[in-house]
Amino acid sequence: MKPRIEVVAVDCLMVRLFEVITEDNMPWMLAATERLRAGFGRHLIDLVPSYTTLMVHYDLSALTPSQARELIAEALTDLAANPQARGQCHVLPVWYDLSVGPELNLLSQRSGLTVDQVIRRHSEREYQVFALGFAPGFAFMGLVEEALAAPRLSTPRKRVAAGSVGIAERQTAAYPVVSPGGWNLIGRTPSKLFDRERDGYSLMQPGDTVRFEAINHAEFIRLGGDDTPQENLA
Repeated sequence: MKPRIEVVAVDCLMVRLFEVITEDNMPWMLAATERLRAGFGRHLIDLVPSYTTLMVHYDLSALTPSQARELIAEALTDLAANPQARGQCHVLPVWYDLSVGPELNLLSQRSGLTVDQVIRRHSEREYQVFALGFAPGFAFMGLVEEALAAPRLSTPRKRVAAGSVGIAERQTAAYPVVSPGGWNLIGRTPSKLFDRERDGYSLMQPGDTVRFEAINHAEFIRLGGDDTPQENLA
């Protein structure tokens, strides 16, 4: 691993640790995050991890760009990953149904699997949370198996229901709030993914893992889910 430091803004530097997205990156990303937080201390304004990079936003009134670069270099010297390091594991109940997951049939046709097989394969794997973005609490997760991978919709929807679970390429995610979106929808979770009263706001953080658990309609409603068909929102 040969980290590169790139300029993002006058007070932001991007630390590029990897070139390829893989679950194996995460122990290194977590170790680097811990080192950088400790190295910058109170002069760190924000640290944003992603699939292969860490964006360091620092206090320009306290550090010069060259000093920030030196702190990054020091923090990453002799960096060692802990393979056992991992965040919290979240189990998200999901009602997989065509009314809230209109692309279930499309994924079935693309993969040659039945709809039930698509659901089973999506819900039997544990996914790594790589990054947060797009919308508050929106967690990019992966990697779905190649048979379920599908490109984004050519025309994004104007409104996607909160809790909608989707797939784009080999990523999967759940929409925390009503928003536009072009992911292939396959179900909906009743879980509250973004909460202003929660520490950190988002239910999930980079380094966490997620497993989707298939539930029936009655359980979905009991847990507070909204079963408004997606077609009524578009």
